[in-house]
Amino acid sequence: MARRPRPSHARYAAPVQTDPSTSSERGPLRSATILSIGAELTVGDTRDTNAGELARGLTAAGVQIERLMAVPDRLEVVADAFASSLGRSDLVISTGGLGPTPDDLTREAIAAVCAETPVADPALERWLRTLWKRRGLPFPEINRKQAWLIPSAIALPNPNGTAPGWYVPRPHGGIIVALPGPPREMRPMWTDEALPRLQARGLGAPFAARTFRTFGIGESQLAEVLGESLLRTRNPEVATYARADAVDIRVSAVDGVDADGTPRSAAEFVARVAALVTERVGDHIWAEGDTSWPAAIGARLEGAGWRMALHERGSGGQLRVLLGDVPWLELSEAWAASSILPTEADALQAAAEVRSRAGVEVGMTLDAHDQGTDTIATIALVAPGIEHVERRTAFLGGSMGRVRAALAAAAALHERLRDLEREPR
Repeated sequence: MARRPRPSHARYAAPVQTDPSTSSERGPLRSATILSIGAELTVGDTRDTNAGELARGLTAAGVQIERLMAVPDRLEVVADAFASSLGRSDLVISTGGLGPTPDDLTREAIAAVCAETPVADPALERWLRTLWKRRGLPFPEINRKQAWLIPSAIALPNPNGTAPGWYVPRPHGGIIVALPGPPREMRPMWTDEALPRLQARGLGAPFAARTFRTFGIGESQLAEVLGESLLRTRNPEVATYARADAVDIRVSAVDGVDADGTPRSAAEFVARVAALVTERVGDHIWAEGDTSWPAAIGARLEGAGWRMALHERGSGGQLRVLLGDVPWLELSEAWAASSILPTEADALQAAAEVRSRAGVEVGMTLDAHDQGTDTIATIALVAPGIEHVERRTAFLGGSMGRVRAALAAAAALHERLRDLEREPR
C-alpha cells in the first residue's frame, strides 16, 4: 500500500478568517495567482503556455492577475508558493505536479497548506483501475496516488489522462484549483470543470478593454507623452507593451467607483481614458485590438478596390514576409542590395514601373541601405492621387535593420492610404 504523506501542518497553513461574512460562499473572486509547477519549467526545458492562456481568460473575466510563478518539484517550495498565494489572492490555480511519481508533489503541498491528510478516494481508485483493466494491463500501485483527495477537495474529472484535478474551497473564501500540466488535459478540465464552478461561485467583475497599436514612437517617448499620472492609475489601468511590429497601449477597467465617489461601469472608465490616449498620441495610432499590418493595409486597399505590386532592394524581401500571402499583392520581387543610395526620383520611377508591369493601382518600392550601424529605408509609392517618396532611418543594421525598414515601409503605406481616405472627394 502506498504510504500517505504526513505533512507538517503548522508551517504552511494559510491564515483563516472566521468572520461568516467572508465564508466560501460570499464575495466574488477578483484576484488570482497562477502557479506552474515542475522542474522542467524552472530549468527551461519546457515552455510554459498554460499560464499565459489562463491569465488571458481570467483577465477577460475581470480578474486581476497578481502573480505568475514557476516553481520546481520541491515540497517546501511548492507549499510555500500555495500558502503565500492564498494570502494575496482570492483564487490560486496550479498546473502540473499531479502525476504518479514521487516528484509530483502538488497534492502533498495543498494538503500541507490546508492542514489535511489525503486518502485514496474509492470512486477515483475504481476509475483508475478500470483504465488499466480495459487495456489488459496490471495496475501500477504507484498510480494509486492519483486517487488521493483531502476532505475539503472536490475531484475534477480528467477524461484525457490519469490525473484528476482538485477544486478546494478554503474557509476564508479563497479557492485552490489544481490542474494537470499537459495542455491537452489542462484545457478541457479548466473549460468544462473548473471554470463553470468558479463562475457559479462568482468570478471576476464586469470588464472592458481597448488596445491601441502605435508606430513611429518609442515606448519611453510614448510613456512620457501619456503622462505618469495616467500610467499609474489602477482602475482604469493603462499599460504600454513593446511588440515586434508595434508599441501597444492597453486600457482596461472593471466596474468601480470614480475618484469623486461616482459609480462607473468598466466601459465608461475605458471610454474616458481612450479619448485621452487618442488626443495625445492619435497620429501614431494605426489600428486597434490585435490587428496586424496586413489586415490594416488590406482593409484600406480592398475598400478602394485596389491591388498592389512591390519591388524591394536590399531588404531581403522582409516587406513581403511581413505582408504574407494576401490576395491584393499581385506582384512581389526582391533584389540584392545596391551600393548606391537611390535618388528620390529613381525610387518614384521604380514604383511607377512595377505598378505598370503588374497592371495594378498601387506600385511601391523599398530600398534598404546600410549606413553605419543603422539602415536607411527609401520608400516610394505611386497610386491614383498618390505620388510619395520618403526616407526613414531604421534603428540598427543587418537583419534587424531590414526588418525595421519593412515595418517603416508598411507604416508609410498605411499612412498614405489613410490620408487619401480623409481627403474630401
